[in-house]
Amino acid sequence: MKLMKLQEKYFQQNGGLMLQEHILNQGRSMETMKIFSNDELKKATNNYDESRVLGKGGYGTVYKSVLPDNKEVAIKKSKICDKSQIKQFINEVILLTQINHRNVVKLLGCCLETEVPLLVYEFITNGTLSDHIHDISRASSFSWEKHLKIATETARAPAYLHFETSMPIIHRDVKSTNILLDDNHTAKVADFGASRLIALDQTEITTLVQGTRGYLDPEYFQTGKLLEKSDVYSFGVVLAELLTGEKAISSYRPESYKNLAMFFVSAVKEDRLLHILEDHIVNEVNIEALKEVANLAEGCLRLRGEDRPTMMEVAMKLEGLRIMEKHPWGKDNQTT
Repeated sequence: MKLMKLQEKYFQQNGGLMLQEHILNQGRSMETMKIFSNDELKKATNNYDESRVLGKGGYGTVYKSVLPDNKEVAIKKSKICDKSQIKQFINEVILLTQINHRNVVKLLGCCLETEVPLLVYEFITNGTLSDHIHDISRASSFSWEKHLKIATETARAPAYLHFETSMPIIHRDVKSTNILLDDNHTAKVADFGASRLIALDQTEITTLVQGTRGYLDPEYFQTGKLLEKSDVYSFGVVLAELLTGEKAISSYRPESYKNLAMFFVSAVKEDRLLHILEDHIVNEVNIEALKEVANLAEGCLRLRGEDRPTMMEVAMKLEGLRIMEKHPWGKDNQTT
């Protein structure tokens, strides 16, 4: 009885009633968005056994789990948090119930009966984009075709969030560790805890600056004004990572170039692009094709948001480059 009362207290504290009402208002069935019991998830994780841990970070811990129907899932267990973080959790759930896109990690449900709320996601089998581009043993076998595929699919997610949802959604933390890959190297964007909705009559919102060092839009950092173009900047850093194999922040680069964005933009402007690109990519791809992607990344990394392309423009440009790459004419041009 005492345990039931405690679970009920946590359920209300974690915004359970609000979430239930939202799910019903959205017309989502409990099959597509399930509220799990604490017992179900304890069993699925073998009581949160350390051997099930997929990753740990500032947000908490993610466990690989198996539900009774043998479906593999990832369970995100937040650290013990204050009320503002509870709001962030509710924000993530409400946002994800509105999103249905093949390049966004699917939220299957949540558990609100514990001291800290839990999120249950589809399990993505092949790790993060960061794992693939910064692990030397994997990176060398990562073809240009895969690079371009992943870049294009990643771009589709924020383009969809900005232009095709009922209200524009800014992800606010696009980075290579938040891009997951399945066995076919299909990219899926994850972690919407920091995301924000923008009302249709707004062009920007002023907010407490939040994001990851190295990926953070400098204009947003200076002004606190969050725009869709903030995601464009972060995506530009991911594109630079894909092209160079370099990390967003690195102490191995000279002091003035610890930030990859500065390092990359400087190389493009000074015509030193070939010096910073991954060797196996340079040997594999027509240099003009590489320059087009590099120029697109440089455009995303411009200091003023108004000078950057939109995510829709970025996605369309990458789609076009992929078509050229696959088309026989594109192949012919590379061999002439």
